[in-house]
Amino acid sequence: MAHPIKQAKENINNDEVSSKNMESAFSTIIEGVGEDLNRDGLIDTPKRAAKAMQFLTKGYQETVDEVVNGALFESNASEMVVVSDIELYSMCEHHLLPFIGKCHVAYIPQGKVIGLSKVARIVDMFARRLQIQENLTEQIAQSIMDITDAAGVGVIIEAKHMCMMMRGVEKQNSQMRTSSLLGSFRENQNTRSEFLSLVNGR
Repeated sequence: MAHPIKQAKENINNDEVSSKNMESAFSTIIEGVGEDLNRDGLIDTPKRAAKAMQFLTKGYQETVDEVVNGALFESNASEMVVVSDIELYSMCEHHLLPFIGKCHVAYIPQGKVIGLSKVARIVDMFARRLQIQENLTEQIAQSIMDITDAAGVGVIIEAKHMCMMMRGVEKQNSQMRTSSLLGSFRENQNTRSEFLSLVNGR
């Protein structure tokens, strides 16, 4: 087992190497578009861009166990728990452009409930990675299911994609909607309908 202080130093060194590599890559990109890295506005841009990218993809440095941090509580609740309109910011893995929207999460407890803020943190953890919306929706749903051992989980994401709005077809009002339904949300029409009506009627 690695010594904790040594491990911490190794992590810091790895972060520094990663940051330097990204700075170099951003320098190449900026020069590639025909800009001058030595002009005032761009002198520190590679460093700032690397720092921003590290923040936007910080989900790679987190695990579900760390995010939940033991915030599971015994409960007799057996009705649907819904957390809606969770702000979501992610990066399209195809073009490295943002997609922005909201996530709605619901589950039916079976003896355990998860801390309210942890639902949003799980959404953030998976969103702060290079993603496609379909996979992101599935990852959030499966994670909530695994953690809570719920009877069912439903997740809906509504998002606008800059790769479709700023480039390509340039459709400014398009929105993508994805869902993942597990357990009773998939198997029971009444449960599914209740979830959809709660989300659509908010």
